[in-house]
Amino acid sequence: MKILLSVEHPAWVHQFKYIIKELTEKGHEVKVLAIRKDVTIDLLNAYSIPYEIISESSGNNTFEKGLIFLSTTWKMFLISRKFHPDLYLGRSSPMMAINAFIFRKPHVLFEDSEPSKFCLNTCKLCSDLIVTPSNFKLDLGGKQIRVNGFKELFYLHPDLFISNPDVLKNCGLNLDDRYAVVRFVSWKAHHDIGQHGIRDKIGLLRDLSEKIKVVIVSEGELPDELKQYQMSAPPADYHDILAYASLFVSDAQTSTTEAAMLGVPAIRCNTFVGNNDMGVFQELEKKYGLIVNVSKEEEIMPIVDMWFSHSNLKELWLMKRKAMLVENVNMTNYMIKLLHEKYNI
Repeated sequence: MKILLSVEHPAWVHQFKYIIKELTEKGHEVKVLAIRKDVTIDLLNAYSIPYEIISESSGNNTFEKGLIFLSTTWKMFLISRKFHPDLYLGRSSPMMAINAFIFRKPHVLFEDSEPSKFCLNTCKLCSDLIVTPSNFKLDLGGKQIRVNGFKELFYLHPDLFISNPDVLKNCGLNLDDRYAVVRFVSWKAHHDIGQHGIRDKIGLLRDLSEKIKVVIVSEGELPDELKQYQMSAPPADYHDILAYASLFVSDAQTSTTEAAMLGVPAIRCNTFVGNNDMGVFQELEKKYGLIVNVSKEEEIMPIVDMWFSHSNLKELWLMKRKAMLVENVNMTNYMIKLLHEKYNI
């Protein structure tokens, strides 16, 4: 069977890398279409996943994103006409959904981000199956399948991911070091318009570095004062470095959930936080106690100080992680089983 899959964000590479491997080993032909965003191409190369680039950018504003939407939809159409896919697979990509509808082929996707309204509405009309976490707050109708699982359990479930301490030396770290990973995102995604994350990056790093060694991972260019903290390891080593961290602080969405999946105490700070926050983050905070969500930067350091007063902080979080894993599934195994049951793949 021929399967077309799009990768439009670095997290999508991680999410589908094991599915691509398993489908390929079963004899299926998987064609990956990629948009160059942050380290997406670096990750595809690191995992030896063949791909075809359909856009050199994801766009910096609404106008650019609109043009890229039109051009990538057209490029997918031309590729589909030549490749003849039997199935479209991935996230809530409207370009994929539209092409699946045009060619009358099924589109199966996973989505956990409620703010992606345009993408979700398009997929609701054009796609076959929409898999969401059970905590997803939107009702997408009869095409929706809810499952107890997080997107990050496609690749960070302990059946799939075993951390490698050898990569720490690439950042000048040792296994015995206490360090914090700080992650900043660019806030250029279509659903990020009107929102923002941590603005006083220098102030945060000044306060945090007085208490613990810091490693920064950033999508955008860092101020000169912070470049000394920037992660020097390859992007593919990021999860190994995160796994051994004592603390995670970020304005990112996916990376915060990744920290939770690895049992790392995590603070997420951005303007999405509030009563209408995404179900994933509300569940990770209120049900499992793995993260703390704040909307104001001045709330970060008091939480850090409180956490650092505990001598067994990491052990406590690993116990919380264990409780979370009992109730949530290996998402790669789930999706492979679903594809087999529904489409005999």
